[in-house]
This record gives sequence, C-alpha cells and structure tokens, in this order.
Amino acid sequence: MFAAWWKQVKSEEISIAPGAASPARSGTQSLERVVGMLRVIASRGRNGMRLGDVAAASGLPTSTCFRMLQRLEVEELVERHPVTRKYFLGPLLHELGLLARPRYQLAQRCESTLRDLAEQTGDTAYLSERRGLEAVCTASALGDYPIKALTLDVGIRRPLGVGAGGLAILCALPEAEADEVIDVNAHRYGKLSSLDPAQVRAAVCEGRQRGYAFLDSAVVPGTAAVAVAFPSDNPVAAISVAAISARLDAERRASIATDLQRMLRQLTRSLAGERAGG
Repeated sequence: MFAAWWKQVKSEEISIAPGAASPARSGTQSLERVVGMLRVIASRGRNGMRLGDVAAASGLPTSTCFRMLQRLEVEELVERHPVTRKYFLGPLLHELGLLARPRYQLAQRCESTLRDLAEQTGDTAYLSERRGLEAVCTASALGDYPIKALTLDVGIRRPLGVGAGGLAILCALPEAEADEVIDVNAHRYGKLSSLDPAQVRAAVCEGRQRGYAFLDSAVVPGTAAVAVAFPSDNPVAAISVAAISARLDAERRASIATDLQRMLRQLTRSLAGERAGG
C-alpha cells in the first residue's frame, strides 16, 4: 500500500544520523520535494500560486522553494505569470501527459454516466480517480441549474478525505487502510479544507453507515456534494454530484445517492464486460 511505503520512506529519513545522509537518500529526498511541490501547485488547478503560498503549503523555507521553482521553470515543469507572479504547471507536463493519457481511459468510459447525472440533477457531476494518497478530478459535466457549484477543475488533486469523491474512496477502503491514509494526510487537511483528521474519520464513519459520502462547505463555503466510490471491492474512483448547499437537503441527497449507486452498478458491469471481452 502507498501509505505503508510512505511511512517506510519517512522512517528511513529518521534513521539517518545528522551529517551522515547518503547521496542516494539525499537524491531521493530531493525528488520527493520536487514531486511534492508540483502536487502543491496542481492543488490550485488553474488559479496558480504565489511563492509564499507554495512555501506555506509545502512546509519548506521560502528561499528553498524559490530555488526549486526557478529550476523547475528552466525545465518547463512550471511557469510563472509575468504580471501576477503566480506559478502554474508548465508545458512539459502537458506534453508528457499527452503521451501517458491513452493508458488511462476511465474518464472516457464515464462520460455518459457523468452527462446523464448532470442532466438528471441539473447540478455538476465529477469523476475523481485515486492516485495513491490523493484523488484527482479527471472529468466533469455541467447541469442546467443556473447557480453552479464549480468546486473542482479537471486536473486538481486533493488528499483523500478532502472533497466528497476522495471521502467516498476512503469510505470504501478497508478500515485499516483508510486509517493509514488519514494518518499520513493528517497535516494536509487543515491547509486545504475546514476539516481536521478527527472530522475526516467521523465523515468516513457516517459515509459507511449511509452508503455514500457527503460533505457540506468543507472546501468551498456554501457548496455541498454527494459521492459514491466504485467498484465496491477495489475503489479506484468515485463519482460525485456537487450543488449549492441549499439544494442538497437530507431527502434530496439520499435520492441522488440512490440514483448514483444504481448508475455505478451499471457502469461497473459495463467496465467488467469490456475487460473480459478485451
């Protein structure tokens, strides 16, 4: 499990005596910092981040962040807006992603389900896929209700538990694995949401009892979302419906969850059939 691997990595850091860090370990730590910084910038989607925000979210000194960002800019992994001075993911990541994308087709397979949900509810439907300790929004569909809950952009990644999709995945994981993920992500929840680890655990417990995840104003005040993960025996993704909070009272969110569960059973059967036939 990714969480167990990460704990092992951290234990290896602690086991190295001060002043005796091996070149291999130092190189691994540098790589982790680079990947972590790219993930921090990606967490803001298309909004970008200023240097101070990157430093605060990553926990690294501002001077260290600045040097790393300068190098990443040279390599075209990030770019800096000339006026706002905000950092964004760079063109090289886009080009690499074009090569990798054909291997990951779940978003394409879910297009009709997302479209049907958005049309049926009038609200916004999102697909979130698990990537280790995080969930990444990989597709969305807009309903026709005039006030839209645009809580995510495609490409935004968040720790599992921040956002209804990631919370639904946690709900569907074995209890021990979900606890591991929450422990490792604990320091990130407060930076990206109004949640703390205890609240995430409580939401997971409630979601398991209900059969679906629900969050209200956890990330964007005044917006709420219902989500269900799939497949149930190995949750790799979740689909959520987001709306302004007033549109997701207890009765309506239960009704949406029932429809979502039915659609995901059909989708899971369809995907299983494709794998068997392919």
